[in-house]
Amino acid sequence: MAKTTTTRRFVPADVDLSDWSQLEPLFDALRDRQMDSPDAVEQWLADLSELMAAVSEYGARRRIDQACHTDDPEIEKAFLQYVEQIAPKLRPAFFELQKKLLDSPGHKALEGPRYAVMLREWQADVELFRPANVPLETEVTKLVSSYDKLIGAMEVDFQGKKRTLQQLAKFLEEPDRAVREQVWTLSANRRLEDRDAIESTFDKLLDLRQQIATNADKADYREYTWQARARFDYSPEDCLAFADAIEQVCMPLVRELDEQRKAKLGVDSLRPWDMAVDVAGRAPLSPFDADDPSELVRRAGEVFGRVSPTLAEEFGRLSFERNLDLESRRGKRAGGFQSALEESGEPFIFMNAAGVQRDVETLLHEGGHAFHFLWSWRAEPLVFLRHAPLEFCEVASMAMELMGSHHLDVFYADAESQARAQRNMLEGIVRFFPWMATIDSFQHWLYTNPGHTADERREHWLSLMARFTSPVVDWSGFEQARAHLWHRQLHLFHHPFYYIEYGIAQLGALQLWARFKQDREQALQSYQSALTLGGTRPLPQLFEAAGLRFDFTRDTLEPLMQELWGQLDALPERG
Repeated sequence: MAKTTTTRRFVPADVDLSDWSQLEPLFDALRDRQMDSPDAVEQWLADLSELMAAVSEYGARRRIDQACHTDDPEIEKAFLQYVEQIAPKLRPAFFELQKKLLDSPGHKALEGPRYAVMLREWQADVELFRPANVPLETEVTKLVSSYDKLIGAMEVDFQGKKRTLQQLAKFLEEPDRAVREQVWTLSANRRLEDRDAIESTFDKLLDLRQQIATNADKADYREYTWQARARFDYSPEDCLAFADAIEQVCMPLVRELDEQRKAKLGVDSLRPWDMAVDVAGRAPLSPFDADDPSELVRRAGEVFGRVSPTLAEEFGRLSFERNLDLESRRGKRAGGFQSALEESGEPFIFMNAAGVQRDVETLLHEGGHAFHFLWSWRAEPLVFLRHAPLEFCEVASMAMELMGSHHLDVFYADAESQARAQRNMLEGIVRFFPWMATIDSFQHWLYTNPGHTADERREHWLSLMARFTSPVVDWSGFEQARAHLWHRQLHLFHHPFYYIEYGIAQLGALQLWARFKQDREQALQSYQSALTLGGTRPLPQLFEAAGLRFDFTRDTLEPLMQELWGQLDALPERG
């Protein structure tokens, strides 16, 4: 991909971004500069944006490298050098500049909606910042990295070959039930081998995060996070009410899906390894060759092109290594993400492809994030104004999954496989909401009950599992695996309270999909226009710009679930 980096005007072209002694004079110069006119304020912001974009991209590259190669000592060394030598100094330096702007009469020149969200967020940041938290945040990052190393090293021997747990996933679709049980058990037992290390790491994270909250004069880490994440438009109580609505609306549908699955499979009891297999005993869906990620890229590009030629053009600019790392391998962090490279204006997509349908959905999802970044980057020169709240960022990605699902013939030649893939996706959305509610509700309890024991944590987790999982699924004999199932959810370790965003955004994505089916061009126009706004509008206004309702009560959830259920019924019969 050709670099789109803008020419530097303030940051020297040859500056070593790994050397704080070269960065510090640039921050000092901005700290000492006078801002005695509107033009001076604008230029000051432009120079600060250029500096932060350069440093941000350097840090992003270190994090990307570490995620791709958790077992490479040189990469780990470079990552830790950034974590220990740059990031801890960057945060206080940026705080001083945020405070300088807010304290300066010149900031009143930043009128209008473009800056309103930024100024509100900077005020929240300044109120929260405590120098004592900087080394604690460094320790948090290092602990999270140790969790990633534990997960990245997890392998098992299966069919004469060492495989990562991500690579095992496709075997859970095998018609042979004995194979599925073997694979599921291998994976569950491998995770349990590291349960003590994972629990110990998490305990340390909890303690550090509570201390961070205490230092900032907050009662607990939830209160701290609400302000740190700039959640001005909804409350913790709204999230808990959302969980109640999910229990009322979605759980009956999940139970019905499980009863249907049990009947179709003809089993006496539905087991955890029965949840991904085709109920008619057909071979697993195989959308692409897992050993050839270029095939996944080529076909995904065609799907994007079917949705809009503009999307195909954007996606076609991404290249392997610089912008894409897709295959699963030993030493690679679990999960998937899109990382914004702020100076070059390029996205990076990371995932663990194993040759399953979920990989298709993941690449469409991360592609939506990439388009969001590209459009906002081009529209907004200031790095501080490019990024929408996460609740809207996930609309960009989840809506792309749904719009792309209309073109699964790119991956499957026969209509039967296309219908299977779409059914799996839609059923997955029904099942997603209770899982989201489980993770989010768990986090509310974790961080409002500081000092809890591991046994108390496990007991509360199991109470949520009882509330948000169907009793049709039989976990007998695997109670320990069920009690530690949360270990696999990396958001709990990496980004506390980052999960409700998916639920709120899924409601937005379903609304956009409904509009897409009625008026394709208008829906796409609203989609791109809203994404181009970046972070220059508050959350409700971004939803409004896309023609969506910002609401996550039962009033919104229930009709969307009814429509989704109708879509499922319109597909060929299950099995």
